[in-house]
Amino acid sequence: MSDSATGDAHGVTGDAGPAAGAAGRAGREIDPVSAGGDGTRAVRAGLPEPAKYEPTLPGPVFAAHYHLPGEPTGPYTYGRDENPTWTLLERAVGELEAPGRDGVETLVFASGMAAVSAVLFSQLRAGDVCVLPDDGYQALPLVRAQLEAYGIEVRTAPTGGDAQLDVLDGAKLLWIETPSNPGLDVCDIGRLAEAAHARGALVAVDNTLATPLGQRPLELGADFAVASGTKQLTGHGDILLGYVVGRDTEAMAAVRRWRKIVGAIPGPMEAWLAHRSIATLQMRVDRQSATALAVAGALRERPEVTGLRYPGLPDDPAHKIAARQMRRYGCVVSFTLPTRVRADRFLDALRLVDDATSFGGVRSTAERRGRWGGDAVPEGFIRLSVGAEDPEDLVADVLRALDASAA
Repeated sequence: MSDSATGDAHGVTGDAGPAAGAAGRAGREIDPVSAGGDGTRAVRAGLPEPAKYEPTLPGPVFAAHYHLPGEPTGPYTYGRDENPTWTLLERAVGELEAPGRDGVETLVFASGMAAVSAVLFSQLRAGDVCVLPDDGYQALPLVRAQLEAYGIEVRTAPTGGDAQLDVLDGAKLLWIETPSNPGLDVCDIGRLAEAAHARGALVAVDNTLATPLGQRPLELGADFAVASGTKQLTGHGDILLGYVVGRDTEAMAAVRRWRKIVGAIPGPMEAWLAHRSIATLQMRVDRQSATALAVAGALRERPEVTGLRYPGLPDDPAHKIAARQMRRYGCVVSFTLPTRVRADRFLDALRLVDDATSFGGVRSTAERRGRWGGDAVPEGFIRLSVGAEDPEDLVADVLRALDASAA
């Protein structure tokens, strides 16, 4: 099995090789989006049928209302319910998360947390049990408090070691975050989904850090793939966006109803920018994954660095599981420096890396994650998001900053 940064040699890509593609074309018509490679899919995803004198990707539709004589039977009635720009973006995300699958619905939201909230609060009722990771995104403790305020029992367990299996009995919904943010632990989606379904629970996977080019949760057994499109999916750090992809018609109807009630909808300009940005997703993800592996390899040689995590490293504790279910390992590397002061000096010494939160952008960012609270990490813990800079330049900058911070 390949230990390459992109994981292209892994047997879970679902992309037909040259021979298979030739054989398929000889026998039947092939949809290049669903049957092609990740780059083809990203570039073509969600585009409308070509029309003479029309742009290949229509511009954003700014409309609060539409012409609506007679009965409201058409697809577009009011701006909080539907928008043609959302439609194309939702089609694009669905083609990436579940290529070639029928019966899958995608809904876009104003932010990743809007998407997370829509799944949790549309599926759970007072008296239900929900299982969350205890090492996930820092907003999950806030979500837990709100769920509990509504009379929902919340159980937590670590991502690593598939520990959520131990608290599944009686659950209505299992929430998985893999790789976890910021600790980068990985769990076996297929194993957890099978166990949850055997107990009658739905399964949602936060796919933000992996992106659909890293893993496809629905293919691994999940009922929902949920993500913040703010991060690597759109990759430029200039929009907020979220999405939910689901395969259960009734469950997705409840998610759609929640979006309508709450009004957590993206603006048409944000939706258009997101769709435009997806075209370069495969190029960005491949570059960032390869560079992240190079940065992690360089950090591994530094004695002051402890707790280094990157699922693409062959000796990472999560690598074995990640290599089975991930096709690319992501752009985030995490590690710990000896003290808070040392971490702050390191961040200040960086020249090609912005001290900023979030991750997945084309410009590298890093932060001392403990400054926010809410994450159980050491004071010197660094989350580094690798951008699209030249790998040798970024590695040199990180090593130089480590040297400078030691003074």
